[in-house]
Amino acid sequence: MPYVQQIVAPKRDRNDGPVLLVEDSRTFASILSYRFREEIGRSVAHCASLSQLEETLKRGDQNFPIAVVDLNLPGSPHGEVLDLVIRYGIPVVVFTGSFDLASRERILDRHVVDYVIKDNERACDMIVESVRRALANRDVRVLLVHEPGEAREQLAVMLRAQLLTVVEVATGEQGRTLIETNPDIELVLIGQHLPDMDGLQFCRRIRRKHGDDRLRVIGILPTADRFLSVGFIKAGANDVIYQPLLAEEVQCRVAHTIDTLSQIKQLRIAAASDYLTGLCNRRYFYMMGPELIEKCLQTGVACSMALIDIDHFRRVNDTYGNDFGDTILAGLAARMSQLLDTDKNLVSRLGGEEFALLLHGMDGARASIFCEMLRQELSKLHFVAGGQEVSVTVSIGVAEVEARETFDNYLNAADQFLFMAKQSGRDRVFSDHWMRAIGEAGQTHRPQPFESGGDVLYLS
Repeated sequence: MPYVQQIVAPKRDRNDGPVLLVEDSRTFASILSYRFREEIGRSVAHCASLSQLEETLKRGDQNFPIAVVDLNLPGSPHGEVLDLVIRYGIPVVVFTGSFDLASRERILDRHVVDYVIKDNERACDMIVESVRRALANRDVRVLLVHEPGEAREQLAVMLRAQLLTVVEVATGEQGRTLIETNPDIELVLIGQHLPDMDGLQFCRRIRRKHGDDRLRVIGILPTADRFLSVGFIKAGANDVIYQPLLAEEVQCRVAHTIDTLSQIKQLRIAAASDYLTGLCNRRYFYMMGPELIEKCLQTGVACSMALIDIDHFRRVNDTYGNDFGDTILAGLAARMSQLLDTDKNLVSRLGGEEFALLLHGMDGARASIFCEMLRQELSKLHFVAGGQEVSVTVSIGVAEVEARETFDNYLNAADQFLFMAKQSGRDRVFSDHWMRAIGEAGQTHRPQPFESGGDVLYLS
């Protein structure tokens, strides 16, 4: 394997930088620049010669997450352009017009992300997809469960060349522990001969808890034994790879497996999302809400339910049309997402103009204050219809989750307070906390919220 000296560049986050495109063909450069921008959302730094590339890299004023490099560049008769980009630590997809066994060896020895041959009607499609996949792979964690040795080292190098985050362990028990404690592991590659169990046993054990819609498994088999490969598939593996390892096969099979997992994720997100606002939908809220409440009750964490209804929304639709009404719904949803940590709280559009919040870590008092702030923030939004500014108000009912009841009971309690808010004139928050505060103080109006310097309000 040729030695390529690594140039140590300052530590910077390359993820948001442009694609480095090293290509002398104006046609290919124009097509790829346009597609990277429109389909991947990435700008392009284009170099058409070796000297231009050297100047661009020496300036060091841009971060390149990936490069697309044409080997047959003026001034680079022997692939010098590829070596130069690699010395700067930039992952490379090779785009070449000439290809033979010697070219293949030269490319693969440098552990490139991928290579695409120009003499192919889908060449540009393949380049765009390779770049898209490589950028996405940075967020994918792969667990390699394999006995130590040359095969594992070789496989780990191939996986890291795809920009995947790779964790290596030697035993099945270590692998099981990591899977249980790291839910972000999405792909597992399993060798057959482990010190404490064989690959088939390992596969069966992890499949008892983890379905293939969230965790994909590839078996690494020492020989092309069809009975063994069938055994792996029946044990729950999604694919198998035979040794000796072929770099292109590893890249293709791993890419296919990750693409399938990505498609499953997208389907899951679509099934759980409201088509208009992007918030979770009613089905997802009713499915995950009880689980979140149960966790809060078990751990002693406060939790509250809130229902939000847009005041006089039918009048808005009748006056300005349903399309404008949809604009308001999307705008309010976007503002709620900004004000709430959606990783901890459930924010849902139940249907029509009604939204639901499951507020994690907020008792009735804090939830009431937060919802009062939310009510004020939503009333500040302005929408334009026919040159006229329009704003809306909301009514909110809040109920604290204090004991184990049915999920419908929590919703019904919040709905009762929402009804009281509407009956009292709308554009206000009603909750058991504020009703107690009113009764104790002998007030006839709702208490004012405490001031806060941030989006989430806390009692002083």
